[in-house]
Amino acid sequence: MKITEIIRERKQPFPSLEIVPPQGGVSQTELLAAIRPFMAFHPPFINVTSHRDEVEFRPQPDGSFSRHVVRRRVSETAVCAAIQAAFPVEVVPHLICAGADADRIESRLHDFKFLGISNILALRGDSLVGEKRFVPEPGGYAHAAELVAAIRRFDVSGDFCIGVAGYPEKHFEAPNLEQDIAYLKRKVDAGADYVITQMFFDNAVFYRFRDKCRAAGIDVPLIPGLKPLSSLRQTRLLPEAFSIDIPPALVAAMERCGADAQACYAAGIAWCSDQCADLLAHGVPAVHFYTMGRPDNVVEILKRHFG
Repeated sequence: MKITEIIRERKQPFPSLEIVPPQGGVSQTELLAAIRPFMAFHPPFINVTSHRDEVEFRPQPDGSFSRHVVRRRVSETAVCAAIQAAFPVEVVPHLICAGADADRIESRLHDFKFLGISNILALRGDSLVGEKRFVPEPGGYAHAAELVAAIRRFDVSGDFCIGVAGYPEKHFEAPNLEQDIAYLKRKVDAGADYVITQMFFDNAVFYRFRDKCRAAGIDVPLIPGLKPLSSLRQTRLLPEAFSIDIPPALVAAMERCGADAQACYAAGIAWCSDQCADLLAHGVPAVHFYTMGRPDNVVEILKRHFG
């Protein structure tokens, strides 16, 4: 079932999840065991992230270096196949421009159709470490809007429902929020059916984003994305990794916990739970949780609001 159909048919807001494919060496049994606790709350879909292959330069005996492409994680396609075989849930693979030309992307689309996958999250993807700006593959796509348009050209029968990312605090490359929303409108105009937002920790930021999207003519469903903090260290790491703000009150709450790791964990759950309650009170169709491979804190929040 398509995400847009799920949203139309559901009488109440629902939770959805994002997981990261495991590193090589993790078994399918271990992966499914980590997902199983979420199933008690009947999430209708699970997003599976995609990661571009890494490049290593290895020294050779003659003093030169040879270039090697390395894949450290199980592919999103393999993870999606395992999940949909084990659980009654829709899977949403991420499809990225990064590291793939048009032919390779089309090959992935054929795989998704073969597996009966109806939903895709179309993303540009990240730059390589050391790149100042994103560089597309030769014969690939430079922007997510181009990728969305390519999926629509491929999908002549209309089998796919396409989601895209939205950034309530703007994408770090955008000069301002208004221009970033204008670009989001281009993705919707190219054929995107819904938007899932980057994580945020201040709901006022999301409501401002939602209002500006509607004013710009973006009328597709907007699904807010949340992540509970699990440590004080994340108040430093997440802003650096995702170009987001952590509210002073949340930072202070985590700092008050000091070296008490369990107290930090509980403070992160409490803040995210309050965010979830407020979003549900403000009529969101769903709440999307970034699990980062750790189910316990998200499961606790699901118990409070979707149990």
